[in-house]
Amino acid sequence: MNGNSRTPLSPEDVAAAIDHTALKPATTEAEIRQLCSEALHYKFASVCVNPTWVALAAELLADSPVRVCTVIGFPLGATLSAVKAFETGATIAAGAQEVDMVINIGRLKDAQYDAVRDDIRGVVNAAHSGGGRSRPVVVKVIIETALLTDFEKRMACILAAEAGADFVKTSTGFSGGGATVEDIRLMRQVVGPQMGVKASGGIRNGASSLALLEAGATRLGVSAGVTIVQELIGKQTSQPMAAGGAY
Repeated sequence: MNGNSRTPLSPEDVAAAIDHTALKPATTEAEIRQLCSEALHYKFASVCVNPTWVALAAELLADSPVRVCTVIGFPLGATLSAVKAFETGATIAAGAQEVDMVINIGRLKDAQYDAVRDDIRGVVNAAHSGGGRSRPVVVKVIIETALLTDFEKRMACILAAEAGADFVKTSTGFSGGGATVEDIRLMRQVVGPQMGVKASGGIRNGASSLALLEAGATRLGVSAGVTIVQELIGKQTSQPMAAGGAY
């Protein structure tokens, strides 16, 4: 799934790119249980939950291909670097397999690039040590595109790559704006094919999901994953789903 692909994306392709997300502060245990059930049914890539729900999600998704993702320094990114690194280790111990960390946006805008890189690297080091996991813990770096100039977006991507992160990600969804095709193309251009690019914020339908994936996104952070996949299935009713599929 990239900007050079000419093969039409199926509902399964889109589902496999979705981080099924519930990050609102009032999210309840019942909602987390429903989120995990939906992720299993639709074969989403992961669930993305606040740190307090990581252990429950890990229990519910044990021995399944659905990964447990959480957020670090969320949503402002202004937490002390040592706290971000500690939070990363603590959430991994609780069962997180992927972490989405927010950069220090103010430091980036002040062109304090060493500080931003070191902040990211602290999380990367804590995650990639991984506690003996068979699969490495994935680090996605949220750059909060709505608050940045194009130059700052490029610098954030460069710093994330230099720090050893696995993905760059557009948005928290808490600062206005959200994922755009233009930002995904810019981010993909900067990081090249070797890093993941996650589109997040304001993605609510199949058309926008497909456009972002075709522009170069490899993950979608969405809370409307079920609606999106059902919409895409409805548009392809003349084509049977693969045998044994979850749909």
